[in-house]
Amino acid sequence: MKIRTFGRHIKESLKSLGRNGWMTFASVSAVTVTLLLVGVFVMIMMNLNKVADDLENDVEIKVFVSLDADEEAIEELETEINELSGVETADFSTKEQELTDLVLDFGEELSLFEQSNPLFDVFYVKAVEPQQTETVALEIETLDYIENVEYGEGKIEKLFDFLNAGRNVGLILILALLFTAMFLISNTIRITIVARRTEIEIMKLVGATNWFVRIPFILEGMWLGILGSIIPIGLIIVLYQRVTEFAQPRLSGELFQLLEFSPFIYQVSALILAMGIFIGIWGSFMSIRKFLRV
Repeated sequence: MKIRTFGRHIKESLKSLGRNGWMTFASVSAVTVTLLLVGVFVMIMMNLNKVADDLENDVEIKVFVSLDADEEAIEELETEINELSGVETADFSTKEQELTDLVLDFGEELSLFEQSNPLFDVFYVKAVEPQQTETVALEIETLDYIENVEYGEGKIEKLFDFLNAGRNVGLILILALLFTAMFLISNTIRITIVARRTEIEIMKLVGATNWFVRIPFILEGMWLGILGSIIPIGLIIVLYQRVTEFAQPRLSGELFQLLEFSPFIYQVSALILAMGIFIGIWGSFMSIRKFLRV
């Protein structure tokens, strides 16, 4: 296609937006509402996904070392744990450090146990993948000088199942919203095309190819998608800025945090714009097909 011809298509698509003002307004409104819903839901789901990742990454295995293990045995045990497949880190904590932490957490009354410390030396082990926690824990249990291994048996499996289910439900809902948006916008654009079917028939009768007829409508759909993306992007930027300003100071030091404003909000904005363009082009492409059969 010649550049001159493509330039003509761009001009025609822009003129069409002005000639069909009310239909343009209806299409842009449909895109705006649906993309705002999708954008807010994506923003929520991505933050929930980060919370899920934070919870998963906080899962660790607590390995109690037998009281009869000497310093050499502990060093050998640390080497064996680190050599296990699936182990990311293994941090050693002496029973004196464990007692100090207990005193800090629960009060000076526990300092009485400093005379006769009943605690064990401990390894805090993290798996490379949180889902490998149980497998790694079972392997550690087979090693020598292991008194006990704790990793939340029976609970972390339920946690992982719940988090995975939440991710899947969120993905399904986002896809459902996208398909709903495409259906609504496709129907709105189809009404516009129906009103111009005579124009399409005349163009076909004088020898215009399908793509010559189709391209201005596809470009028009693209403009509708871009225009419909502007308001959702602006509202989501303002909304997320307010949310982060309110929540970040209150979540400081907590287990989970919200995603940082930048670059997250720009990624969401780019996603909304891409979805708007795709939805507009797809809606125009699908709506005009039946009118090209003359």
